[in-house]
Amino acid sequence: MTESLPIIQLGDRTLRHKAAWVENVHDARIQQLIDDLITTATKANGVGIAAPQVAESVRLFIVASHPNARYPNAPEMIPTAMINPKIVAHSNEVVKDWEGCLSVPGIRGLVPRYQAIAVEYTDRNGNLQKQELTDFVARIFQHEYDHLDGVVFVDRLESNLDMVTEEEYQKM
Repeated sequence: MTESLPIIQLGDRTLRHKAAWVENVHDARIQQLIDDLITTATKANGVGIAAPQVAESVRLFIVASHPNARYPNAPEMIPTAMINPKIVAHSNEVVKDWEGCLSVPGIRGLVPRYQAIAVEYTDRNGNLQKQELTDFVARIFQHEYDHLDGVVFVDRLESNLDMVTEEEYQKM
């Protein structure tokens, strides 16, 4: 049975550590964590969540883009577990857009990210996947990937002026 896990907040030291490599994708604990992360992201209206956000410092995250109250224009996709992910190439084009984070509630930031990336990751069945991601889904991947290296989106802001409260963001 899956459960929604508590999401740790900015200030918890786990968010600032480099996560450990997943050695055995088939481990029951990893498979359960995948299911729990999907449930947690869904319940929190998230479009992604990384294992460190639930105090599990392993290189695993979920990308689960779907339209919701936080991101009404998000594309629809099946929640996908990405284990030991890597960015293998990226576009020269960098785009600034608004991001929020389940671990930094109430704040949005205008974050520069690569518009397109080529990625590799292991799926929950142990298969190596290679994909080209663009636009919003590429942004989600980069945001979650940062969590695996102890980086949160506020670290990427070019200026404190690029930060607003969720309430002010919703007015825009």
